[in-house]
Amino acid sequence: MKRPVLLFVFLCCSAASADDFPKRPRILGIRHVEIHISDLAAAKKFYGTLDPGIAECVGCKDSQQYLWLQLSGSQSVLLWNSSSLPRPSLPKSSLLKSIGFEIDDIQRMTEFLRVKGISFQQVYPVDGDPSLIVADPDGYQIEFIQPQPSPMNRPRVTIPKSVRLIHAGIVVRDRAAEDHFYKDILGFRPYWHGGMKDDKDDWIDMQVPDGTDWIEFMLNVPANADHHTLGVMNHIALGVTDIHAAEAQLRKNGWTGNEQPKIGRDGKWQLNLYDPDDTRVEFMEFTPAQKPCCSEYAGPHPGPKP
Repeated sequence: MKRPVLLFVFLCCSAASADDFPKRPRILGIRHVEIHISDLAAAKKFYGTLDPGIAECVGCKDSQQYLWLQLSGSQSVLLWNSSSLPRPSLPKSSLLKSIGFEIDDIQRMTEFLRVKGISFQQVYPVDGDPSLIVADPDGYQIEFIQPQPSPMNRPRVTIPKSVRLIHAGIVVRDRAAEDHFYKDILGFRPYWHGGMKDDKDDWIDMQVPDGTDWIEFMLNVPANADHHTLGVMNHIALGVTDIHAAEAQLRKNGWTGNEQPKIGRDGKWQLNLYDPDDTRVEFMEFTPAQKPCCSEYAGPHPGPKP
């Protein structure tokens, strides 16, 4: 079963003069992240530990190809079951399939991308939200989505409403090109940067222009990095108010990982989990507990509500 689509249109136009540029629509935050998995049953068991009330995955009996994790508000994580597709379907380099950002005007974004000369696919789903799909300079699939009043009928697992996506991390090979795409073109703004050493950046956090969620550039990753390392780097982060309470609930739900909460270089409490395919799911407190290394925060912190 594929995600139903009425029409794909590939568009690319030449750039116009600066005076002709339409105003960019608001980019409000992360709407969804899509991740490849190799075993739907194992993924359901792992991601089920995030929710103390899970009894059954609603709708999963109707589809073995994907599973929606419904988070706070309209946010979600979509798990693509690559075992249901012909081999070699499961990517070897990165299991992060796409990152979707919520916008307030898809028509304006269409005009904005067209005038900027950025190629995109315009998607009109039968039972979901219209979106524009682009590839960033490092090849990651980025979606811009305008929510519609009626939600999709998705196979899903419902997670406590206090848990929400606050960032997604991607391995960046060409920082200058990524900076130009996200900051200069789309208007993302610096939030924090730092590294394992005070004088070297390994992480660059770029906040959406009109919200508090961010995308994290994971720098200095070897070109021959193994599967586990890429799973650590290409990750998602779920915000919580109390990391120790979150850990206690996870263990009560059946999570048996050896990781313990710790304060990261950014001054925030965090706890790392790994799904059965080694993709990292990071729990992180919304606000720092101590002064961060390397740089001060340059933007507002997220919270339980966007």
